[in-house]
Amino acid sequence: MEEQKEASVTLKKSTLWMISTFVFAGLFVISLFTGGFGLGDNDATGNVIAPTGNVPTAPTPTKINVKIDSDDPVLGDSDAPITIVEFSDFQCPFCARAFSDAVTQLKNNEIKDGKVKLIYKDFPLTSIHPFAQKAAEAAQCAFDQGKFWEYHDILFTNQNALDTTSLKKYASDLDLDTDGFNTCLDSGEKTKEVSDDLTQATASGGRGTPYFVIMNENGDTIPVSGAQPYANFQAAISAVS
Repeated sequence: MEEQKEASVTLKKSTLWMISTFVFAGLFVISLFTGGFGLGDNDATGNVIAPTGNVPTAPTPTKINVKIDSDDPVLGDSDAPITIVEFSDFQCPFCARAFSDAVTQLKNNEIKDGKVKLIYKDFPLTSIHPFAQKAAEAAQCAFDQGKFWEYHDILFTNQNALDTTSLKKYASDLDLDTDGFNTCLDSGEKTKEVSDDLTQATASGGRGTPYFVIMNENGDTIPVSGAQPYANFQAAISAVS
């Protein structure tokens, strides 16, 4: 009788193990086609954000209040009918993915053609990205010398080296006035400006990085969360055009 019980328990354990194995294998296969298990960067509250969200093929415009400041860096024609506001973090790996993929394609197409302009705002998630705040401040110091976008590109290309020494070296590499840049960075002159951007990000619905808001001149908006494919940005742009 005892042997029968032990055999039954062993059989049940074996069955459960086999079921678990099949379930995990199924999830793994699904992950190969969907780009992962949905694990992405963490948001400001520690929640996990998927690297690619769920922007529908034909998104419906809504109304999101996004404050545009006169000193925000702008890439493209300032009179472009479509505006993309990017809330981003220089230490965020999915922000770097968006930079090298969708944002670069937008730059080479819609922005180059004068249809879209890109406005950059800081969204440093300092609880998980300890170098993000100072990197954001450094980019704003470069903005004062007319080299924001060049500095922006260097930061995303060198995401593994965002310490203060590296930040100052990048300024030198761009032939900036290093004395002025270093004073700007060391003094914390841009701390509040970066903090204000972060406040605007969360007020606009941002819960993780990168976070984009695409809008037309009438204020119709489409939010895009995560490192979305270029095609999803095109769909959102079409929806507000």
